[in-house]
Formats: sequence, structure tokens, C-alpha cells
Amino acid sequence: MIAIETKLKGCFIIEPTVFEDERGYFMESFNKERFNSSIDADINFVQDNQSFSSKGVIRALHYQTGEHAQSKLVRVLSGTVLDVAVDIRKDSPTFGEHVAIELSAENKKQLFIPRGFAHGFVALSKIAEFFYKCDNYYNKASEGGIIYNDPTINIDWKTAANDVLVSEKDVILPTLDKARL
Repeated sequence: MIAIETKLKGCFIIEPTVFEDERGYFMESFNKERFNSSIDADINFVQDNQSFSSKGVIRALHYQTGEHAQSKLVRVLSGTVLDVAVDIRKDSPTFGEHVAIELSAENKKQLFIPRGFAHGFVALSKIAEFFYKCDNYYNKASEGGIIYNDPTINIDWKTAANDVLVSEKDVILPTLDKARL
């Protein structure tokens, strides 16, 4: 496994070692000891989540606040997504900046998003199955969000505006400057 830190401190692209032959491939998608050693942290994942989306679906930008903040390790089981992490740590020199990486079943890359980040993705393929681990349990009272098209964050979702599908809940999220951080 190779861990490559992005421009946002603590946020890593994870490239697993993949063994391929005429039968297909094998990879270790997660190993706690190797993962923690690679990112120099002690993360204990407690919950797995999975979603299915059609092309143009944006699920963004979500986070948990306070004691319920979550780190996530995300990957794609089928299809392709553009995955986005936004630094919302008020004291961070990269506050409000984001990274976007294409994750797919083909490239098998993963993204580790630490606590203090908002997260979202858009399905770029006809369908996309998305899987992620969280190091804290979901708590409805602690959920927060930022509107996906916030002009100050300026994310290029690689999807035409008229092809975007966003939930009623996500389309009314505030901009970063009005978000409950």
C-alpha cells in the first residue's frame, strides 16, 4: 500500500497493492496496522457504509461536528466517481481548500479524509457503488453540510449543471461562510 498525502494535511490518496494474473486480481483493501503506519495515525474504524448512485448524482458536502466528527476511508466498488474533500478546520492554513480525485473500480484508489473535513462525490459513470469506513458513529444532531456549488470553494464537479441530481436536503445546505462548523 502506498499513501500519498494531498495538499491538505492529513488527507491521503491510498493506492493498494494489486496482484493480477489470468484469473483476475487480488488486493488487500484494508489492513489496520499497515494503514495506520502509512498515514502515521491511529484510526479505528467502527462503521461501514455503502451507496449506489446513477450518473450525475452529487452527494455533498457532508460532515459531522464536535465529538461526533468522522474520519473516512472511501473507495468505489463499481463505476467511477469524482471524490472531494474540503478542509473545514478553522485554524488550518488550507481552510476552505479542496482536493478532488477520481476513484474507480478500475484504478482501485482510495481516499482517506480525516476529521475536520467536509466530503462529497459525484457519480461520473452510468452507475457507481461507493463504500466507506468511518471512525465514529453517525449522529443526526451533529450532521453538517455545505452546498455543493459554493462559489468560494469552487469545485469543478466534471458534470454539466443540467445533468446534476442533488437531494432536497443537500440543495438547501448553506455556503461555507454560513455553515455550522
